[in-house]
Amino acid sequence: MSIHSKLERTLAQATSYQEWQETAKQLDKLDGKDRWREEPQSADYDYRLLASRVRMFRRLRRKKDFEQLIFRLREELHGNIGNMANPVLYQQARTGTKKLITDYLDEVTACLNLFSASEIKDFPPIRKRRFLKRSARSFGRSALLLSGGASLGLFHLGVIQELQAEGILPRVITGSSAGSIIAGILATHTDEELEALLEPGYVEFEWSKMFGFVDIIKGKGVLDPKQLLKSINHTIPNLTFLEAYKHTGRILNISVSPADSHQFPRLLNYLTAPNVLIRRAALASSAIPGLFPPVQLRAKNFSGKSVVYMPQHRWIDGSVHEDIPKERVNRLHNVNHYIVSQTNPHVIPFMNGDIEETGLIPFIQDVVLKAPVVQIEHFLEMVHQHFEIPGLSSVIKKAHALVSQNYSGDITIYPDHQLIRVSKILANLTPDQATKMMHEGRRSTWPKIERIRNTTRISRTFDACLKRMSEKYRYVPK
Repeated sequence: MSIHSKLERTLAQATSYQEWQETAKQLDKLDGKDRWREEPQSADYDYRLLASRVRMFRRLRRKKDFEQLIFRLREELHGNIGNMANPVLYQQARTGTKKLITDYLDEVTACLNLFSASEIKDFPPIRKRRFLKRSARSFGRSALLLSGGASLGLFHLGVIQELQAEGILPRVITGSSAGSIIAGILATHTDEELEALLEPGYVEFEWSKMFGFVDIIKGKGVLDPKQLLKSINHTIPNLTFLEAYKHTGRILNISVSPADSHQFPRLLNYLTAPNVLIRRAALASSAIPGLFPPVQLRAKNFSGKSVVYMPQHRWIDGSVHEDIPKERVNRLHNVNHYIVSQTNPHVIPFMNGDIEETGLIPFIQDVVLKAPVVQIEHFLEMVHQHFEIPGLSSVIKKAHALVSQNYSGDITIYPDHQLIRVSKILANLTPDQATKMMHEGRRSTWPKIERIRNTTRISRTFDACLKRMSEKYRYVPK
């Protein structure tokens, strides 16, 4: 067996990101990709522009010319300057990208750290902090969005493990259906609490228990929500969205869909529904139509007592209308970069990477796979517009919402197609199966880590600078 084949085998069997990354680097060296990284030239981005910005920021930083530095940062700082976030630049090598891109990120973050840490006569702390907050808002930030997928949702835990271990886990987290439970676990626990919580043996996800025949006939659904709620209560404390935000600083969003055709989907968080209980929101977001009965939300009143929230309304699976609610998250939290962990079984077969391939074969594949979906979407839209069918209008509306959604993000992490087993999706996984699913989440994240690290680095630096200033000058964080 050749050295290259041995390394490929080691890469496929790696048990940690460190092992995977070291092996990937060795393979890249054998393939000459290390030289590709060192050479700035490429038609896939404006390397001349980026190189000039590296020289400029380096010069201003060394001179400590803060007036010019601030002017340049305010005018020119954005996440995709010169198309440096182009996915193609992360497909050439197994790990990493052009050194020029990391040089640019090094210089920008060094400039921001220097500015925030320096005592500058013309920039008192309040003016400095104002500049950082405005620049951070202009730049935007990233969010992690967790899809539905029933038992496959345990995949999300592996994704979270790796992002947390590498220090690149976004503060903004959104979950739908099974993803709402995982997001709820994450957003209600601090980093220290999360370390023990993410172990496979702790997570209890025995959510599936069938009703008796009589209950099913009475229309209560197929699966017992009490079993799901028991699983949720085991891992999510009895906190509201606002309480969780104050406890961890993480910004949790849970999407729910209306059971009533005259209502609209909602995105619950500490701004739109501060007193709603997360446990109940996750239960509602996981109420798969036809399997679980619709759920009534609950909230804490002024006295801290649990009361019914919007008593006239019931809610169902958040994936029905907004599995990945990017527009609402952007509007509420200034998010313009989306990392999606996608496990929906009806979506995974259509996932084919971040880059659209060209040529006859990819064209035929797209026609075979995507054209029927487009036709179904168009048909459902016409039926919804032209007919009011008693008893079916609501079903048609939900079906149209399912097929017309965009299920991917700027970076999308998803499991291997071979792991999708319909028979396992609605079943309780054994401890071994749960561990395997979490490990698949970790493995699927490894090839994306350096890209996530780079695309989130400046926004993470803004957060770190503002946090240090808040601690130093005793500002109340907002």
